[in-house]
Amino acid sequence: MNEEINFCLDLAREQMQESINHLELNLSKVRAGKASPQMLRSVVVDYYGTLTPLSQTANIATPDSQTITVQPFDKTMISIIEQAILDAQLGFNPSNNGEKVIVNIPPLTEERRRDLVKQVKIEIEKSKVSCRNIRQKSNDELKRIGKEGVSEDIIRDAEDNIQSITNEFTNKIDGIYSAKEADIMRV
Repeated sequence: MNEEINFCLDLAREQMQESINHLELNLSKVRAGKASPQMLRSVVVDYYGTLTPLSQTANIATPDSQTITVQPFDKTMISIIEQAILDAQLGFNPSNNGEKVIVNIPPLTEERRRDLVKQVKIEIEKSKVSCRNIRQKSNDELKRIGKEGVSEDIIRDAEDNIQSITNEFTNKIDGIYSAKEADIMRV
């Protein structure tokens, strides 16, 4: 039975870590004023009939803090890449010079920074809800194990461990939020 409890605890920790990984992926798409190749991570290109991530069809670079350049491996893909960036609805207006696609990142206004912080708060809250749901499922599983004859004290200790894991990951999420908010609000 202790193996089942340990498995339940490990599974909860693993699922909460996946929730944080998902949060970090979503937050990498929220721009903080400076250009980053991560901003184009969600862009997919119709590469000869197959939807392919942009990073697999071109080199993405940031020559300065306000520009992203996309150098396609195949020059015939320039207009397709340009359209894919527009279709991704990231708020960018790409242009091309015949060799590569250039995405200029406009500076953020104070109002836009506040909107981005609100967007980040929504993602943070989703991640916290996910961790709480994982805690609930884990506690339900522990109660099921308890009905199979495991001591109430052992189940209670396991529930306390689940709560401390939840607190640990909630604190990590709060730290991620603080760092991202500071990054966005920095002028």
